[in-house]
Amino acid sequence: MDVKSTLKMALVSLKINKMRSILTSLGVIIGVSSVIIMLAVGEGASQKIAKDMESMGSNLLMIHSAAATSGGVRMGRGTKPTLTLKDANAIEKECTGLLGVAPTSKETQQLTYGNQNWSTNVTGTNSDYIKIRDWEILYGRNFFSEELKNSSKVAIIGNTVSNELFGDVNPVNKTIRIGNVPFKVIGLLKPKGQNGMGQDEDDIVFIPILTAQKKVFGSEFPNTVNMIMVKTVDDNQLNVAEQQITEILRRRHKIGSNGLDDFEVRNLAQMQETIKSSAKTMSILLGAIASVSLMVGGIGIMNIMLVSVTERTKEIGIRMAIGATTFDIRLQFLIESLLLSLFGGVIGIITGVLGAVLIRTLTGTNIFITGFSIIISIGFSALIGVTFGFYPAYRASLLNPIEALRYE
Repeated sequence: MDVKSTLKMALVSLKINKMRSILTSLGVIIGVSSVIIMLAVGEGASQKIAKDMESMGSNLLMIHSAAATSGGVRMGRGTKPTLTLKDANAIEKECTGLLGVAPTSKETQQLTYGNQNWSTNVTGTNSDYIKIRDWEILYGRNFFSEELKNSSKVAIIGNTVSNELFGDVNPVNKTIRIGNVPFKVIGLLKPKGQNGMGQDEDDIVFIPILTAQKKVFGSEFPNTVNMIMVKTVDDNQLNVAEQQITEILRRRHKIGSNGLDDFEVRNLAQMQETIKSSAKTMSILLGAIASVSLMVGGIGIMNIMLVSVTERTKEIGIRMAIGATTFDIRLQFLIESLLLSLFGGVIGIITGVLGAVLIRTLTGTNIFITGFSIIISIGFSALIGVTFGFYPAYRASLLNPIEALRYE
């Protein structure tokens, strides 16, 4: 018997037991749709993180204070304030090939305007920060140099802060209070939305760093900063700038040749590679977790096919008696198993795509469905069908035709 005839018989057999076939494919449908959705979520998160990192540029250095040690326990990075505004000024003056230098200090503060209030991160920095982070000002302007020097009470706010305090009204030239200190809003940032970590980038306020230190934060370590951001003209200047910054800070902090650095210079290009690698690993992990349900679906197919072999023992005996070979019997059951899994795979892909679109619509999560995930789902479905269908097919082909004909 040729393959075409065997295929027709397999289709007829599945059609006779229509409800059973659908229920058997259900496990594969759930498994494939889970794989599609998980991989889409993972890939979407990876692309969002990569986009956020690339928007900052790979030619960025981030300098943090060292970690403090208390009772023999090493605390987190930046817990020992060692960086100062003078360090930032020295880097700007002595380093070559720099596009900008921005010292930053950050605290959570309560903002008020009229009867509206909002709690958000307030960052003390300079005018270079907007340029380094590739922010765009939608309305208003950046800080003037005189405002930075004179500790002026001016602020640039993000879109979320504007919406919470002012609604649809343009906030420029309005006065808000940060803590108990009045600030004039001089700029509104263009919306950026959420970053790859799910954080709202528009929930931010920038004020001059001297103003932050003297009038808002009240730091017990005057003139210290949490971090210094440095952006080079291009990637080629990055390693040179990193070396120059290290030499400048070691000299300024009077660190001997054998002494440990009390600061940390982080290369964003290296951080990008690490984060991309982590995101890729997470996508693979999500796909692997979803694949478990595919395996469960495969076991379901094998179970139903074994039951089918038992129920159709007499049919197998009749086919063998009129000339069907063990190969024909084996092929028919393999084809039935393969058709069940492929049917489940196709429906699972459609369900998975619709599910991913629904998740994106309802939650706003960045979702990206790749052709690779669809191809691998179909391929895996076929593999499941062949793998878990082989044993029932093999068992069917071993039946003795005489005993099969006697089976009741």
